[in-house]
Amino acid sequence: MSVITPKSEKFLTKYLNNASPTGFESSGQKIWLEYLKPYIDTWDSDAYGTAYGIINPDKDFKVVIEAHADEISWFVNHISEDGFLKVIRNGGSDHMIAPAKRVNIHTPKGIVQGVFGYPAIHTRRDSDPKARPKVTNLFVDVGASNKEEVLEMGIHVGCVMTFTDELMTLNDRWYVGRALDNRMGGFCIAQVARMLKENKVKLPYSLYIVNSVQEEVGLRGAEMITQTIRPNVAIVTDVTHDTGTPMMNAKDLGDIKGGKGPSITYAPSIHYKVLDLIIEAATENKIPIQREASSRRTGTDTDAFAYSNGGVPSALISIPLRYMHTTVEMAHKEDVENVARLIYETLLKIKPKMSFKYL
Repeated sequence: MSVITPKSEKFLTKYLNNASPTGFESSGQKIWLEYLKPYIDTWDSDAYGTAYGIINPDKDFKVVIEAHADEISWFVNHISEDGFLKVIRNGGSDHMIAPAKRVNIHTPKGIVQGVFGYPAIHTRRDSDPKARPKVTNLFVDVGASNKEEVLEMGIHVGCVMTFTDELMTLNDRWYVGRALDNRMGGFCIAQVARMLKENKVKLPYSLYIVNSVQEEVGLRGAEMITQTIRPNVAIVTDVTHDTGTPMMNAKDLGDIKGGKGPSITYAPSIHYKVLDLIIEAATENKIPIQREASSRRTGTDTDAFAYSNGGVPSALISIPLRYMHTTVEMAHKEDVENVARLIYETLLKIKPKMSFKYL
């Protein structure tokens, strides 16, 4: 069964082109849930917007597959008297790419367009460190003459803004756009639910398909929802660095390349018995995998699940991604397919009577 179909790709385009900044994920969650509903038995969400669908809701043994829904963005932090906006990060937004980017400012009156302005090349000396983009010298121009005009537009301190770049396909094999980190993971787990439904798989446990909020500011959505669900096992999917491009150091960052398969991670929060199941599923179904290691923490929602509720056996499956936290993030179609397939095949191997204790 193919993961990427015309219907699923239509959903992916709509889902990725929609803005879902950290703390304001509701519109994206509605799109995701609308797609997911035909493939689940029921669904729910928590107070901060983490959404989840459930298959077999009444079983004692609970398995989570999870991705995060939020994207990096900016907050309006100050409005100058002459009508320019100063910003602060909402998540790990890259200030180096901001100059000359177009943005949508989300206001109570609707979207207001703006641009990150920057002095023209003719007017600055590149040798001057002060001329380099920094969070402290970035500003957004909305074409206003003064502060009063900005306020009349509906813009106020605290409005969130997102870049406007939309999804495209490069060379018929790479998805390119903003927020593939990690709504591409949300796409993958939704396809797992679809495949289970269409293949009429009867799981012997409750499966929670979870799309968490606020990962980009400290794994907060996962931290909250794992306390609600209290799962027995968690399989998290996120993105990892594709180090096969110029200026990347594979020795330091890991030797991971787009198109070569999902990456599995070794780290203290990764439970080796869950990881063994994933590797077995990959081997038995001839799904290519790559391997990487993380010191101390993975930096993904895996850590939040693993260290909750007295310890939840957890593992991480990652999509190799080029140019993370930019507007041209790139993921290979075959990796997207194989991440979903690998999660699906791993779920078929999990049994409620399995012991995940180390000793």
